[in-house]
Amino acid sequence: MAIQAVSGERPRKRTRRRVKHPWLRHAALIALGVLAALFLSIVAFRFINPPFTTVMIAEKLKGYTFRRHWVPLDDISPSLPLAAIASEDGRFCVHWGVDWGAVREALDDGGFRGASTIPMQTAKNLYLWNGRSYTRKALEMPLAYVMSFIWPKRRMMEVYLNVAQWGPGIFGAEAASRYYFHKSAAELTRREAIMLAVALPSPRLRNPAKPSARMLRIAGAVERRLPILAQRSNCVLPQP
Repeated sequence: MAIQAVSGERPRKRTRRRVKHPWLRHAALIALGVLAALFLSIVAFRFINPPFTTVMIAEKLKGYTFRRHWVPLDDISPSLPLAAIASEDGRFCVHWGVDWGAVREALDDGGFRGASTIPMQTAKNLYLWNGRSYTRKALEMPLAYVMSFIWPKRRMMEVYLNVAQWGPGIFGAEAASRYYFHKSAAELTRREAIMLAVALPSPRLRNPAKPSARMLRIAGAVERRLPILAQRSNCVLPQP
């Protein structure tokens, strides 16, 4: 009887390479999901008003009942966006989210104070948190660039003035105007608009209706800058 020769070679088992750190893959997927959600929300907020912000959520968790009433930019006194530009971001109409000249000046002075543009502040108010840190600034910058690329300048200013905080639980120009001056944002005088703008950097400490001596000094400087900045702030004025 013929004996069939048997090969001494064993069949090779197909093995898959196991991922040594599967959590890295999961973390990457989560990060991509967060970035996609951020981008989609920025696109959506060009056309619809943000229902809430991370800063509002933080205030709610602290027990505050926040006041807020969204109004279109056309229903806000033109003095307020101009005062905000004069106080917070003199090159708002010409930069694309970050004013690198202001960043360099701030770094020369030993920090980022004064380098935060209106798009950066809007990114912080919408998606990040209060408090100063280099981490937050690093996150603000790319968000500000994306928002500035997608949103027109007037939309940026409209969102900014409607989500900015003006005190514990007080959000937006309309709520601030009614709380401090007992009138709508459309009825603000130039002086009242300047006081609201000056209060923006420290909304918990600065009261626009009862300004400190320091606030009055800053307001005077802002008022002196207004005539010059008004000439290059057409991007926020009503279009004919």
